[in-house]
Amino acid sequence: MKFVDEAQIRVTAGSGGNGCASFRREKFIPFGGPDGGDGGDGGSVWFVADEGINTLVDFRHMRQFKAHRGQNGMGSQMYGKGGEDIDIRVPVGTVVTNVDTDEVIGDLTAHGQRLKVAEGGRGGLGNIHFKSSVNRAPRKATPGTPGEVRDLKLELRLLADVGLLGFPNAGKSTFIRAVSAATPRVADYPFTTLHPNLGVVRIGTDQSFVIADIPGIIEGAAEGAGLGIQFLRHVSRTSLLLHVVDIRPIDGSDPVEQVQTIERELANFDAELVERPRWLVINKMDVFDDEDELEAAANDIVARLGWTAPSFLVSAAGQQGTREVCLQVQQFFDAERAARKTETEVSDDVRMRTE
Repeated sequence: MKFVDEAQIRVTAGSGGNGCASFRREKFIPFGGPDGGDGGDGGSVWFVADEGINTLVDFRHMRQFKAHRGQNGMGSQMYGKGGEDIDIRVPVGTVVTNVDTDEVIGDLTAHGQRLKVAEGGRGGLGNIHFKSSVNRAPRKATPGTPGEVRDLKLELRLLADVGLLGFPNAGKSTFIRAVSAATPRVADYPFTTLHPNLGVVRIGTDQSFVIADIPGIIEGAAEGAGLGIQFLRHVSRTSLLLHVVDIRPIDGSDPVEQVQTIERELANFDAELVERPRWLVINKMDVFDDEDELEAAANDIVARLGWTAPSFLVSAAGQQGTREVCLQVQQFFDAERAARKTETEVSDDVRMRTE
């Protein structure tokens, strides 16, 4: 199935039912007074996050969603039945934006999470509400209010722990194949990866993380060049970025310039991404036969970049060094979890002391 990570739809909540203007008419009760009931409220539109859905492809074919209208009020003080809500299932990680105002309505990040995107209309009032000492037989009833109508943009952002960055043909897909069960397409031409791929890396019992491979980024991606702008959003949720670079690009380009180009694209897309932990993975070490030449080339890349974060030398195709990268990544997340646990314990202790 083709990966679809954007869609635009229209949702319409149900209108409220109209209030009823009627009077009680029974034998031996000639002046029973008003007994018109209220109209029912209209149904609302909800989004529900479902981990069983992976793409937004269904919204390419179905773009209109409408909740049910509330029933009109009736005599004998009978209130109208409320319209049924509708639930729209979306993938976990969906961001919902109002097209007209560009306002983010919500972000569905957990299975079963619900988000109301359109409020149903209120039911109208029956004439029983307008009876007073000076108006014993009101003939007034109010109509129901219309339900909200919204044009919504749906944007899927993958929920991954680690994001892979790199130029086309840097070896990102080969890397994710080497460390997980994911099977993205691999070939010897640029832009082999046309949609994001997710892989689960298992290190041990209760030790795993999710890694995302996105299509290659080129210069100008933040302005729409290539495929990168469509998928840069998928690394916005990741805690760690692995920057994969070909140690000797087949086109003869400079790997240092490739790294710097992607750094600029990250800054143009979201300045916060540049500050996120990012490690350098120098790939295709197997193109060198001489160990000294290999080490010199790798050291040259690190030195010219002024790289101070962790760096690794691997061959994704030969699965050399990939295990060590994953072990270090797992240690990174273990340390993060331990730090969060410590912070929680300290805050709880402080709270208990102050109570």
